[in-house]
Amino acid sequence: MDCLCRISLRFSIIEALKLLVVILGVLNLKKVECRKARILNSFEYSAINCRAHSASIKEFGGIGDGKTLNTKAFQEAVNHLSQYASDGGAQLVVPAGKWLTGSFNLTSHFTLFLHRDAVLLASQDINTWPLVDPLPSYGHGRDAAGGRYISFVFGNNLKDVVITGDNGTIDGQGDLWWQQFHKKKLKYTRPYLIEIMHSDQIQISNLTLVNSPTWNIHPVYSSNILIQGITILAPVTSPNTDGINPDSCTNTRIEDTYIVSGDDCIAVKSGWDEYGIKYGMPTKQLIIRRLTCISPYSAAIALGSEMSGGIQDVRAHEITAINTESGVRIKTGVGRGGYVKDIYVKGMNLHTMKMVFWITGNYGSHPDNHYDPKAFPEIKGINYRDVVAENVSMVARFEGISGDPFTGICISNATIGMAKKAKKYPWTCTDVEGITSGVVPPPCNLLPDQGLEKIGMCDLPSESLAIDNIELQRCSYSMNTLM
Repeated sequence: MDCLCRISLRFSIIEALKLLVVILGVLNLKKVECRKARILNSFEYSAINCRAHSASIKEFGGIGDGKTLNTKAFQEAVNHLSQYASDGGAQLVVPAGKWLTGSFNLTSHFTLFLHRDAVLLASQDINTWPLVDPLPSYGHGRDAAGGRYISFVFGNNLKDVVITGDNGTIDGQGDLWWQQFHKKKLKYTRPYLIEIMHSDQIQISNLTLVNSPTWNIHPVYSSNILIQGITILAPVTSPNTDGINPDSCTNTRIEDTYIVSGDDCIAVKSGWDEYGIKYGMPTKQLIIRRLTCISPYSAAIALGSEMSGGIQDVRAHEITAINTESGVRIKTGVGRGGYVKDIYVKGMNLHTMKMVFWITGNYGSHPDNHYDPKAFPEIKGINYRDVVAENVSMVARFEGISGDPFTGICISNATIGMAKKAKKYPWTCTDVEGITSGVVPPPCNLLPDQGLEKIGMCDLPSESLAIDNIELQRCSYSMNTLM
């Protein structure tokens, strides 16, 4: 009997020990899971301003299944969080998931943050997209004479807005729009992916934008804009999918961007013909640096063609373009008016290009027949320095306007390697004036060589711009709603 009791007791102890091991294992697992949850729910980023209040789109009924339409949830979230504008501002977090939504408007002192696995999907129901008036500096839409569809992420008359993430994605699902455009079925101009109007202190950073219906990022009539760490992807045959288009803006900085598009990677604008002349708001004090571009049918950087309000003091450096039509292109024509002046480009590295330099004075495309045929553009002070290119079909096409020559063109320290099937004449120059130094192949006669002792000319200005001195804050958050 004593033996049986001892055996029973021994088995009871063993079972208890097994149970204790299981309990400890579960507790450790829970501890690990809790620690993991804390790690996943903590995130940080750099921004012009941090926010005192945070919420998740889930708190407003958002469902990230890629099928449920979340337009109401996004707009209710923004409207609710707008109450904190004077109390430290607010942040809306979009967790991992596919969030189908129509267009929604932002508010001031506000941050939209996308988790790295979050995808904003633009609704493909064209009938649900609201219409807005044409831009006053354009007169009417670009695709059609009427108005335009409101942009996907939109803001107007705002201050202190941040659109950022941990490289989350905004997908415009543009194929439907491209088909409608090609079939000429659009009654209004396609929506942009992100557009901010009449606003100040704007940051757009650390996002991936794909398949925009047309232009990707369009700040217009705004100031103090920082765009950084953006990846933009669209098929190279997609129509008008410009990457970033600062338009009638002051103090803008675009840096560390990678763009593959069906149009210009960056296009600087300021209004269209008589409408842009009347509105009279230039783009000025613009920095572009560390851009990588692939665009076989367009430019890495374009100035114009809508430049009727003027473009001045653009500084671009560390520009890489691969399989792109041109490095920097200025597009204008009779009727545009306005000016493009004090442009500085330093440090271009180009591979497989149709041409490196391109200035066009015969660009057509007018909004209507009411433009002034006596409105000639002023193009002067265009500087290029430290350019290396290979496999190039043509070095430059400089085409000024008869009676309105483009002046002050300066090129120094440029080595262009020609393709095996390059054009017979690498330079075409008409109605232009300028100088060069250390340029290979030798330039046209209208751009006389000043000798190697002048190779340091055409440089960037030494004084910095205000937007270059902006300081970002490090913002840290922890939210259970991310799980």
